Amino acid sequence: MLKAIRQYFDQSMRPVSEEVDIEARDTNGQELRLAACALLLELAWADDDFSELEREHLENAVRRHFGLDRAHAERLIELAEEERRRAHDLWQFTSLIRNQYSTGQKMVLAEVMWGLVFADGDLGAREDYLLRKISILLDLKVAYLSEARKRARIGESPID
Repeated sequence: MLKAIRQYFDQSMRPVSEEVDIEARDTNGQELRLAACALLLELAWADDDFSELEREHLENAVRRHFGLDRAHAERLIELAEEERRRAHDLWQFTSLIRNQYSTGQKMVLAEVMWGLVFADGDLGAREDYLLRKISILLDLKVAYLSEARKRARIGESPID
């Protein structure tokens, strides 16, 4: 499976712009994308109902934040879903992000997570619990999580 993931990234992940995007070719950057997407999928499935609204929100967020076209976003989501299903816990995803993302990047991810759980109009108790658990594992302070929640509710973005 790992070979298929690496092959996918090596052969088909290309930057959207004409400029050379070093991070898109960086293995660590690819693993971070996969980890972030797997966490988003874990949240989407937290209430046992991955709704169409959540699916659309996830795909749009992946496309926007990682600069992918629809086909590459769908493939990343497929690979992340496979990894999510095989994972024993969230540690393999959260530890990578915790150690590599800046506080600002973690806040953006937290905002995307809040947007995802709000996408279907209903914040379930399991979604709320899991999001808070993930934020603790990411070492994201409660105040930052609260700010990300506010931004997600009103549709602001912490970055331009």
